[in-house]
Amino acid sequence: MAVEPLSREEIETRLADLPGWSLADDRLTRTFRLGSHLAATAMVVHIAQVQEELNHHSDLTLGYTTVSVSVHTHSVGGAVTDKDFQLARRIQDLAASHQAT
Repeated sequence: MAVEPLSREEIETRLADLPGWSLADDRLTRTFRLGSHLAATAMVVHIAQVQEELNHHSDLTLGYTTVSVSVHTHSVGGAVTDKDFQLARRIQDLAASHQAT
């Protein structure tokens, strides 16, 4: 099944269901703040496990107590697709379990 890029309107509509996420440089982005470096590192590991499960990988940046995520689909020229929203929702769920803000 072919993966199709979403329109900007569709992206903006879907972002309403993902608090804290935004569209920047044609990517879904969010930075999560955690209580410690260990908590941030654990979240990165859990995100990596979800990415492997979905076979869809984001760019992650680990800071001292932060995790920044940038999601887009390489196979359609870096556009945002439904796959990106599926991954973002799973990351959002992980953040809740890690008590990230």
